[in-house]
Amino acid sequence: MAEDNNTPQADAAASGDKPQLKFSLQRIYVKDISFEAPNSPSVFKQAFKPKVNLDLNTTSTKIADDQYEVVVKVTAQVNDSETGTTSFLAEVEQAGLFRISGIEGAQLEQTLGAFCPNLLFPYARECVDNLVNRGGFPPLMLAPVNFEAMYAQRKQREAQQESQAEVSTH
Repeated sequence: MAEDNNTPQADAAASGDKPQLKFSLQRIYVKDISFEAPNSPSVFKQAFKPKVNLDLNTTSTKIADDQYEVVVKVTAQVNDSETGTTSFLAEVEQAGLFRISGIEGAQLEQTLGAFCPNLLFPYARECVDNLVNRGGFPPLMLAPVNFEAMYAQRKQREAQQESQAEVSTH
């Protein structure tokens, strides 16, 4: 059976109407990693009653015309819920190098702010768990994160701040 090259996609690509969408994950790597257990070994002598404080951030940087670095930073500080003593602090910056073309504007921003972090987070999650285990503590399995919702909340906050700034300048 012969291939039919007269498809709408082939016609659009041949005429150059629309740039072709390209997305590839080139590399996943740990950019920065840190583990501190400032109160060891005394922290191991008491019952482990953890209170977890989790901070999650994402950043993206354009490296070249169609290449971006996206970083998911996870900081987990665990204190004793009764004494407030720090049990440990684990920090991981999980990064990825992405090649993206044919996406622009808001769609590119959403890809870098939500889609790419969704791909990187399982690696960051596993890295944090491994660090905590190697530090002599019980596993800290972080719950999955909805980066789409986080991105939408951030955009909503930015829009509110812009509207408040406009009101205050008038």
